Amino acid sequence: MQMNKRLHQLKPGLSALLIFLVSYLVFLLMWLQVKDIYGNGITYTASKAVTAIKEVRLREFKQEGDIYSAVFMPLRHGTDILIEIPVRTSNYTFNAPLTLAILSAMFMSIRRRLRAYIEAALMLIFIHILYVFSLEAKEITDVFMEMGLSQPNILKTGFYQFLWSFTDNMVIRFEPFLIGFYIYLRHSG
Repeated sequence: MQMNKRLHQLKPGLSALLIFLVSYLVFLLMWLQVKDIYGNGITYTASKAVTAIKEVRLREFKQEGDIYSAVFMPLRHGTDILIEIPVRTSNYTFNAPLTLAILSAMFMSIRRRLRAYIEAALMLIFIHILYVFSLEAKEITDVFMEMGLSQPNILKTGFYQFLWSFTDNMVIRFEPFLIGFYIYLRHSG
């Protein structure tokens, strides 16, 4: 009798584990097929956003494998200066299949599933855009200051360095758990 009760208590955990393992394999195989298309969209969007806050124009956008390069040109200093910033898609998307698998394993315990998954997808996209945006803004700021195109400013340099470092070292690494924890707290029933 007690054995049956224990087995019944283990079933939700075992089914969540099984869902996680199977969905991770499925999402990993799917992600390998779509990550370049996704990376193109994310990198292009972030590069366009950088042009809104930095005095640059996106002159060229190119791809070599999973590396997308945004080539920026300063607006005020002529067309002979080009700043190329390569962004490797796998640097910021390597955790996406894990994130999706964690969300799949939580399927049974989530209320308002459609809303929860839309929020999770938007958070994932925002985090990836933030990664590329902060990397490019930091690099442009560094190049501008090195070349004398803008005044050295320790606050600007520190802000962009901190934003990119925090995004790269903390947010991207813990993204699956941050998103999973948020969805669990907000939508579990």
